[in-house]
Amino acid sequence: MASGFFALLDDIAALMDDVATLAKVSTKKTAGILGDDLAVNADKASGFVSSRELPVLWAITKGSFVNKLIILPIAFLLSAFVPLAITVILVLGGLYLAFEGAEKIFHVLIPHRKEAPIKLTTGLDSETILAQEKQKIKSAIMTDFILSVEIVIIALGTVMEQSLLIQILVVSIVAVIATIGVYGIVALIVRMDDLGLRLINFNEQDHSFSDTVGRFLVKALPKVVKLLSVVGTLALLLVSGGIFIHYVPIFHDFLHDWPTLLREFVMGLLVGLSVVLLFKSAKFLWGKMVVKK
Repeated sequence: MASGFFALLDDIAALMDDVATLAKVSTKKTAGILGDDLAVNADKASGFVSSRELPVLWAITKGSFVNKLIILPIAFLLSAFVPLAITVILVLGGLYLAFEGAEKIFHVLIPHRKEAPIKLTTGLDSETILAQEKQKIKSAIMTDFILSVEIVIIALGTVMEQSLLIQILVVSIVAVIATIGVYGIVALIVRMDDLGLRLINFNEQDHSFSDTVGRFLVKALPKVVKLLSVVGTLALLLVSGGIFIHYVPIFHDFLHDWPTLLREFVMGLLVGLSVVLLFKSAKFLWGKMVVKK
């Protein structure tokens, strides 16, 4: 009886060791999406009144957990009964990521009319401000849903050959780490300027150490968000390029002798630009058809 109990413990320990190893691999694979997720949500969680930043971020975090509670069971069911669907979704998601990354580069290189972002303005009544806040939260949660699908599917793609139990444990761990990690860092980022102001007002002395650190934090916030955006864009192309090279047979030997990172970046950029051009062309033709009618 005792030997059977210890054998069970040994099996559980071996299982958790496998899960920990595979979770580490899956987290590395999803790092690119997490970088973009971090950049996007840092931007969407900023622009609120200082006292409302953390409550708003908490609302978005809860929405992110709900998103994953919806996505995970569907992903596991597809993995169990229609495994081919995971690969199809993975490739389609790769097209979306390549499009998003290439479109950002396209907009930097080619002038375009920018859409006005949703901003919370002051001097309005509380109901209007609350409505604007809800609108921005809803937008952030919708963006999180799309990125969460990619995180879950990419993580699942790394353990497709494992048992269903290991798939569930590994992908669930990655999903939880992704949510807590991303929004925890976002919370620190969006409060940088507030901490900076507190340090500046810490004492009456000018040019003190606290003033220097405070001004650095205030000035660093927009630069940090911008840097994350650049890193996220590169990560989108790298992740999507890796998906195409590994999951689309005709691309397996693409630039085979090139370094892996450069190979994946070029692959993601070429596919992304192709999708952007197709999208722009279709949008242009659709606009012409509507005008004629």
